[in-house]
Amino acid sequence: MSSNVDPDNQERAVNWRVRVALGVLLLLAVSVVAVTNSLLTDRFTESTRNRAELRLALYSGNLLSELRQNAIVPQLLARDAELIGALNSADYTASTRRLISFVEEIGAASLMLLDIDGRTVAATDRNRLGSSHRAEAYFVDAIRSNSTIFTVAERETGGYGFVYSRRVQSGSDVLGVIAVEVDLQKFGRAWAGISDAVVVTDSTGTIILTTEPRWRGRTEEEALARQTPQNAIQRAIQATADWTALPPDAYLQGEAVMRLETRIPFRGWRMASFTTYASVRERVNGVLALEIMGFAILLALSFYALSRRTALRMALFQRESAELRALNVALQREIAERKRVQETLAVAEQTLEQSSKLAALGEMSAAVSHELNQPLAAMKTYLAGARLLLRRNRQEEALSSFGRIDDLIERMGGITRQLKSYARKGQEAFSPVDMGDALASALSMMEPQLRQRHVQISRIVPETPVQVMGDRLRIEQVMVNLLRNAIDATKSERLPKVDIMLSAGETATLTVRDNGPGIEDLDQLFEPFYTTKQAGDGVGLGLAISSGIVNDLGGRLTARNGQAGGAVFEMQLPILGSEHSTQAAE
Repeated sequence: MSSNVDPDNQERAVNWRVRVALGVLLLLAVSVVAVTNSLLTDRFTESTRNRAELRLALYSGNLLSELRQNAIVPQLLARDAELIGALNSADYTASTRRLISFVEEIGAASLMLLDIDGRTVAATDRNRLGSSHRAEAYFVDAIRSNSTIFTVAERETGGYGFVYSRRVQSGSDVLGVIAVEVDLQKFGRAWAGISDAVVVTDSTGTIILTTEPRWRGRTEEEALARQTPQNAIQRAIQATADWTALPPDAYLQGEAVMRLETRIPFRGWRMASFTTYASVRERVNGVLALEIMGFAILLALSFYALSRRTALRMALFQRESAELRALNVALQREIAERKRVQETLAVAEQTLEQSSKLAALGEMSAAVSHELNQPLAAMKTYLAGARLLLRRNRQEEALSSFGRIDDLIERMGGITRQLKSYARKGQEAFSPVDMGDALASALSMMEPQLRQRHVQISRIVPETPVQVMGDRLRIEQVMVNLLRNAIDATKSERLPKVDIMLSAGETATLTVRDNGPGIEDLDQLFEPFYTTKQAGDGVGLGLAISSGIVNDLGGRLTARNGQAGGAVFEMQLPILGSEHSTQAAE
């Protein structure tokens, strides 16, 4: 049986199938483009907003950092001995050169030294020498105040100047003012190189820093009404002018510019940025163009596949093989590189670990040497006394000295155990400690040094016990360090005297006062290895260790110079309440 197929009908059937395939492909292309446009628009819009928020946080952080960095400069320069001497002697020949040497290290815009009449006697900008600033706010306010003054001054040439100023005085005499101009305009110049418009307003809403110079001195509403920035807002408005006839969802939901604002934690300042959506549209259009081009290529390949299916498969296979070979080579290179990096990292970790061990051994040996020096010195004194007592056949008193030596040996063992615990703080439980008993024990340990130096000890202790929660050995260790420092500080005094006072209030406070020369450098007093003693008398770890012990116990250790001379150390610890005392007794 034979069947005849009409060629025309067969051709029409093929054409119909081709038309259906083309229709499905076009419908798929439209759907994909629409969905892609919606999803990418939202995604890129959020990404643009996040980047704008990140830039705004970075800008505000840089601005605040610059302000804080320059805030301390007037306080330091106001204590400069050469500048104070120049104002006293009215000899400013070397003052300008000294200010220039400072500005290179500080990074400020300029420095000026003004005399009591407001006249510029030294400046990093020599054109300002001799100019009068008597009526300027940064001069008048600084003369009247004891602290550093920050002033935003409007310049005659336009814009604002940002000045920190502080008065210079010798004793109670006011000699002049040191002024430090902060270069905030550099941020405006840097921000101007990006696609955003940025403004900084003060507490009154006035623009004091911006990428658009014509906006300075106005409020944000006035600035936007007067002139929109060409580099951001105006371009976005022009770009969206032709979108009104199209569905808004296809064009960023009708929004052309977004405004972000943040608060700068400085005198009520605020920062705002205006970011265009033009880059979002460009990125979305780029992806859509790629998709459309992909569908066009797919359509062309569909027709091409009808006649060259086998050749296309071979070409695709060869291309994939080449890509796989290239990927294999790249992976091999990456694996080799990772192995080299891991080997280098292992060597670096071993070196770092060895360095850390050596540093720890050095610190531990220095600490042990310092902390054991006190009981060793006391033991030496007791041994000398015991020998003398044995020669005089006073055996009971000699046995008493040996008992004290045994106590000191036990204390040395406790000190070594305490030093070992520095690497694992918090493993030993605290217990109630009577500060009066701890003070008596510390004075007993220091008795040989006190007797040898003939130091007059004045001790004031409350009748009722003063209890704290802590480690008695560590508390006594701090007391011994404070007493030893006081004794050493009175070496040059004809009548050495140390006053000790224990008081109880909100905290338990132990005050140790001497009549020595006082403390020269309070800032570095508690730094490790800082000492004013001669070589061999100390390594500078006593106060650093004592401060760490007091901090671990929840208190604080402070130092100052007394009004009548000498040094005053205060150890404050949380006092033990009645509830804690009852629990401890039980």
